[in-house]
Order: sequence, then structure tokens, then C-alpha cells
Amino acid sequence: MDWQILLDSILFQGMSLKELSELMTCLRPEHRTYKKGSIIYHAGVKNVAMGLVLSGCVHIENNDFLGNKSILSQILQGGIFAEAYACIKEEELMVNVVVAEDSEILFFDGGRVLKTCAGNCPYHAQLIQNLLFVMARKNLALSKRSLHTSPKRIRERLLSYFSEQMARQGGKSFTIPFGRQELADYLNVDRSALSNELSKMSRDGIIRIQKNEVRYLGEDLFF
Repeated sequence: MDWQILLDSILFQGMSLKELSELMTCLRPEHRTYKKGSIIYHAGVKNVAMGLVLSGCVHIENNDFLGNKSILSQILQGGIFAEAYACIKEEELMVNVVVAEDSEILFFDGGRVLKTCAGNCPYHAQLIQNLLFVMARKNLALSKRSLHTSPKRIRERLLSYFSEQMARQGGKSFTIPFGRQELADYLNVDRSALSNELSKMSRDGIIRIQKNEVRYLGEDLFF
């Protein structure tokens, strides 16, 4: 296991290698590997463990009864998932957790995370504080996605999403962390309709796009 990945994770932010090593003895995580396309958790399951991505990528997906899929979030190396459900054991999972790339996952029991050890060590308290920060940030991320999917027109959804990426990446040139199908799922639109709209935006001189690299050519984002 690469300890540096854990030290760099926001879940263990502010800890030394010695403190993290001692904490792992208390938490007793379980290491597993998954192939792309595997489903870690199905919607409806209970008593799940919190996962930390050591390598690869995991998607949090919502699938309706008609087979429509929406990607709610993308969990990359160092990120965690199912933390809320790990803390509330009796709650049924409302989403699927799907492996987007071959991945290594470290699983933590929610009860061990929330209960401090007998020594009441300060770094366990730091872990709980970090977990609360992660949950709050994810709540904000879901709120942002709802802003991107609220406009009726695909172009408006794209511009809303592009605006966030420009602000996050600090300029009019930015990289989309999704493939075309994944972006369509994230924005909750049809892939063909999304591709057509991106082509129209290129012809209209609004953007220049090459695979996942985008350059916004306009002055302001007026919807």
C-alpha cells in the first residue's frame, strides 16, 4: 500500500506517517481490487463500508426504472465514497457505486471511524473532523450539479458547467474530467444531442474543443 496516497488524501490531512500508521491499527481497513465495470455497491444495499480510492476511478451513478443513467460524481485517487451510508448503517443506498477504471479500494468500517480509540488520540479526532469536511464539500458538489442540470436547454447546461470549470481551473482553457458519454450522463442529457450541441457551439465560435480540452472563446457567459 502506498502510504503517500493516504497522507495526501483529505481524509487523513494533517497527520504524520507515524500517526497514520497507528490509526490504521485502530481502523483495520480492508484492501480490495476491482476491474473496470464492476459494481461495488448496488442501490438498495445496507451496512456498507466507506471506500477510499487508492488507484483508478469510481463513479456514483443513479439509474431510473427506464434505464436512464446519471453520473452524480466521480471519485478519483485519494477520494472517498459511501461515507454517509457507512455512518448510518440502516439507511439503504440510493445510488450505484461503479468502477470506471481498474481500481484499488481501501474500505473502512464506519463504526470504527466514528468511535475514538481508548486513548482518545488527537489524530482520531482529526480524522472525524476531516470526514465532516469531506461530507460538507460533497454536499456542495451535488448542489453545483443541480445548478448545471436545472436549465432546459443543453447549451445552457454546458455553459453552466464550463463556467464552473473555468473558475476552478483558472482560465478559459480547461480540461473536462469526463468522456463524452460520461459528460452526457453528468448533465443528464442524450449523448448524441450533447455532441450535436458541442459541434454547434464550435461552429458558432463559442468554444474550441479537442477531445477533453476546451477553450472558451467568448467574453462573458450570457445564457
